[in-house]
Amino acid sequence: MSAIELEMPTDLRSASALEAASPESPGTPKGIIRLTVDTPLSSSKRISDQKRPPPRWKTPEFILYEVLFLIVVPILVWIPIQLSDASHPNYDLYSHRLSQGWLLGRDIDNSDTQYRSFRNNIPALVLLAAIFFGLKYIYDYFSNAPIPYHGSSSHPYRIPFLSAFSVLMLVGLHGSSALKVLVIISLNYHIAKYFGASKLAPIFTWVFNAAVLFANETNGGYKFAALHPSLEFLDSMNGAYPRWHVSFNITMLRLVSFSMDHFWACNRNGTPDTGSVLNYRERISTPHTLSSYSYVNYLAYVLYPPLYIAGPIMTFNDFMWQLERPATIPRRSVATYALRFLSCLLTMELMLHFMYVVAIKDSRAWQGDSPFELSMIGFWNLIIVWLKLLLPWRFFRLWALMDGIDPPENMVRCMANNYSPFGFWRAWHRSYNLWIIRYIHIPLGGTKNVAFTSLLIFTFVALWHDLSFRLLIWGWLASLFILPELMASKVFPASQYSGRPWYRHLCAAGAVFNILMMMSANLVGFVIGTDGMSYMLSQLVGTWEGLRFFGIACVCLFIAAQVMFEYREEEMRQGIYRKC
Repeated sequence: MSAIELEMPTDLRSASALEAASPESPGTPKGIIRLTVDTPLSSSKRISDQKRPPPRWKTPEFILYEVLFLIVVPILVWIPIQLSDASHPNYDLYSHRLSQGWLLGRDIDNSDTQYRSFRNNIPALVLLAAIFFGLKYIYDYFSNAPIPYHGSSSHPYRIPFLSAFSVLMLVGLHGSSALKVLVIISLNYHIAKYFGASKLAPIFTWVFNAAVLFANETNGGYKFAALHPSLEFLDSMNGAYPRWHVSFNITMLRLVSFSMDHFWACNRNGTPDTGSVLNYRERISTPHTLSSYSYVNYLAYVLYPPLYIAGPIMTFNDFMWQLERPATIPRRSVATYALRFLSCLLTMELMLHFMYVVAIKDSRAWQGDSPFELSMIGFWNLIIVWLKLLLPWRFFRLWALMDGIDPPENMVRCMANNYSPFGFWRAWHRSYNLWIIRYIHIPLGGTKNVAFTSLLIFTFVALWHDLSFRLLIWGWLASLFILPELMASKVFPASQYSGRPWYRHLCAAGAVFNILMMMSANLVGFVIGTDGMSYMLSQLVGTWEGLRFFGIACVCLFIAAQVMFEYREEEMRQGIYRKC
C-alpha cells in the first residue's frame, strides 16, 4: 500500500525513483541540504546508488539564477515592509488591528485569531508540558517498571499515567464539556467493538463521525441546558479552552484510525509481527493483538496530551507500537528540532512586527496599490498561513519527541518550495495526508481512478476543515488543478524524456502553471476568498501594468522552479529522496 505514484512532467526523476523508500538514514546532510527536515522514509539505497547528474550550482545558468535571487528576494521582502509603514496612505485603514509589540518599538500584527490563540498561550502550554514531564518523572520513579521492548505486552506501563493525565487535562481544557468529548469517543469505541470484523464496522464508523462533525458545527458544541434547565449551571464551567468542538476535527481522525485499525486487526489484515524492531511503515500496517484495542489504550491514544489539541496525527497502531517497543530518539535530534522551532518562531515574530499583511488583507486596505503590491500582500499572507500552522505543529511534535514518541512531521517543505500539486499536498499537513492515504485513498482503490478519488478526497478535506462554501470551492479548485499535471504526465512521462536537454525547461514551464494554480486555490480557501481573488485577478490581467508584472512574475517563478529542481537533485545526491 502506498501513495499516489505518478511520473510528473514537473518531476525530473524517472519512474524507478518513485519506488518505496528505505527506512535507513542517509547520513548527515551537507551544505545547503542541512535545511532539509529529517523524516522517516526520506532516504533510499536504490536512489543513492543511482548515478545523479553533476551539480549545476556553478554553471553559468545557475550563477545567473543566483544573482537574480540576490536581487529579487530582498525586493519581495521590502515591498510588504513599505506597505506596513505608518506613512503609507492606507495605514489608517488597518492600524486599529495592530497591538503593542516588543521588537524595536514596532506594533505587531497579532490580528489573526487562529495564530493569536496559540501565540498568547505559549507560556501556558510550556507550563502544561512541564507539569506533564514532572508528573511523568514521579510516576516513573515510583512505578519501577521496565520499558518493554521485545515483549508483546498489550498494556505498556505508561498507559495508566497517560490515561489519567489525559482525562485531567481534558477537564482543565474544556471544563464540563469534557463529558461531551468522553461520551462521543466512548460511543465510537463501542461501535468499533460491537461490529468487530463485520463489513458494517467501517460504514457505521464513518457515518457516526461525519454526523458528529455536522452536529458539532450546527449546535455550536451543544448546551447542557438544552437537555434540562436544571443543568444550565454546567454550561458556565468552561475550562481554559471552552470551544472544544473547534478542535474536535483532529480528534475525529483518531477515532476513525482506532476503529479502522481494529477492524483490520479483527480480519487479520496487515503485516504479521515478527518480534523485531519496526520501522514507520511496519508500525502502521502491523496489527496488534485484539486485547491491545482496549478502552484504556484507546483513551491514552485519542487524548494523548502532546498531540491532543492540534496533532500531528498518528495512527493507533503506530502509537501503540511506539509505547510497546520504544524507538531511540537521539537527544541531539531533539535539540536540533527545538532550535528549528525557535528559529521559525523568531521568523514569525519578525514578520508580524514588520509586515502587517494580515491586517491589510482583513481590512481590504489595498486601494491604490499596484498589481505587484497586491501580489505581495497575497504571497506573504500565504507564508504567514504556512508559519501559523507550522509553529503549533512543531511545538506539539517537539513535546512528543521529548516524551519519546515520534509522530510524523507535518511540514517538510517551505510553502515557497513547492511546484507540484501532488508534492505540495504530501508536504503540507503531511500527517493528515498519510492518514488520508491509509483510511480513504487506498480503500477507495488507490491509483485506479486518480481524478475521481482526488475529487472525493479534496471534498472531504474541505468539509473536514470547515462546513463552508468557500472551502468547498477551494477543495474543488484543488482537485481541478491536479488534472493538467495528470494529463501532462501521460504526454511527457519522465521515464521517456528525462534524458532530453529540453525536458528540464519544459518541467519548469509546467511548474509555473502549477504554482499559479496552487496559489490561487489557497488564496481563495484560506486568505482573501472569492471576492478578494476576483479583485486581484482584475488588477493583474485587466491592466497593462498588471500584465507586464504578470509576465515578469512568470519568469521569476520559472527560475525558482529550476532552483527547486536542483535542490531536490542535491538531496538525492546525498541519499535523501522525497515524493514532494
